Amino acid sequence: MLRIVPCRFQTMRLLQAFLLALVFAFALPAAANAQVDINQADAKTLANALVGVGLVKAEAIVAWRERNGPFRNVEDLSKVRGIGPKTIEANRAVIVVHPATATPTSPS
Repeated sequence: MLRIVPCRFQTMRLLQAFLLALVFAFALPAAANAQVDINQADAKTLANALVGVGLVKAEAIVAWRERNGPFRNVEDLSKVRGIGPKTIEANRAVIVVHPATATPTSPS
């Protein structure tokens, strides 16, 4: 009878595949639970964190925030062109709205 014995190369490849799968198993849930503060994040961070939001929409979010001040709640995102209720609902779990820190002005 012919006996098939895995060589070291095959064993190492199998071990590498297992370890890679293990890393992804722990990394993906952590990434899925990451939250983003829409009053603090830059466009790149928003584009990476929000589903259905690319760099152009993320830049629109930042531009709106710079023009109009901080978002008061998640629903305020609907005031940004291109962001609708479906996008808001798809991202509600990852969006955090902290009030922007006001910088005190010195009396003149």
